[in-house]
Amino acid sequence: MRILLYEWSCSGGLRGPSAAAVVGEDGILPGDGPFQVAAATVPVEGRAMLEALLADGVRRQGWKLAVLVDRSLSIDVPAGVQQIDVDGATEIEALVRAASSADWTVIVAPETAGVLGARVAAVREVGGRVAAPSAGFIATAADKQATVLALAAAGVPVPAGRVLQAFEVLPEGFYLPAVSKARGGVGCDGVTILRGARDFKPDDHDRRLEAFVPGVPVGVSLLCGPEGHLLLPPVQQEFTPGDRPRYLGGVVRPHPSWSHRAVALAQRAVAALEGPSSSAPAAHRALGWVGVDMILGSADDGGADRVLEVNPRLTTSFVGLSRLTRESLLGAMLDCCDGRSVCQSPGLMFSAGAAFAGRGSQRGGWSFRADGW
Repeated sequence: MRILLYEWSCSGGLRGPSAAAVVGEDGILPGDGPFQVAAATVPVEGRAMLEALLADGVRRQGWKLAVLVDRSLSIDVPAGVQQIDVDGATEIEALVRAASSADWTVIVAPETAGVLGARVAAVREVGGRVAAPSAGFIATAADKQATVLALAAAGVPVPAGRVLQAFEVLPEGFYLPAVSKARGGVGCDGVTILRGARDFKPDDHDRRLEAFVPGVPVGVSLLCGPEGHLLLPPVQQEFTPGDRPRYLGGVVRPHPSWSHRAVALAQRAVAALEGPSSSAPAAHRALGWVGVDMILGSADDGGADRVLEVNPRLTTSFVGLSRLTRESLLGAMLDCCDGRSVCQSPGLMFSAGAAFAGRGSQRGGWSFRADGW
């Protein structure tokens, strides 16, 4: 099996034509806009995911791993892994060329401005196999408003809200506190909690304005394939305090009381974006890694739980979860993509009593700790 790994920020994207759309010009933008957040977080989290994929992938016997690396970067590539150097200006061409000879290609990229969708489509156009959802699934998940509408139409609980067009003012009478977020973005791009009308500032990009939902922030990841979905342990997410939260990492807790609610809600969310079984299944199929972010409220019956968004790609939860498995989590994902059942695989057993929490270090790294109970 020949497996190709591509992570946008480490594989040439930061020096490529789509960089400005994701992190602003030169990765630096004054003020408090969404680009400022993306410029600080996308490279850090991207590198963490790529290094975790490499460390995890070498555990799988019988694989030949290759990774695309920006020529200007120094990545710790394990022995035995083929490194393919890439120039930013031609990173898509390099991806397509390398993917044409791979059995599977894993693409990690932000959904912003169609970056993820374009690279997945480019590889599939030349016959490459990508461990990623269909174009329709990616397009819906990349648009936070479209995601919420699809979820609500399927009866999945979501926060009440609406779209704010560029430069539109705060609607009179909108219930506060509320959350303002970029309509198309990654992580906490431009996320602001509005306690009062004075906290609101019009933006030159479309945004989603939604009711603030109190509760526990949780992320659930799924390994998706043609034979079904395998749900991984829920991750309780951690953010900085204040009205402009930034993602810090997560903790896997042993059998929390809300675990069953989280996995059930995640499964419903992915099914909602896939659509009814009577529709063309390939048009909105989930494949590979999909993450679902939600808020779990205080009601034990789940009546206050809300799904916030769906991520059609690898998320930072992989960094911690891959360290808690006995065998390759990337291998399990590709087994799912190949239609093989991994539900009974002992390699997918997670270490008992283990947890992880991520912290962005001052030097731009990403570290994890393991706790016992």
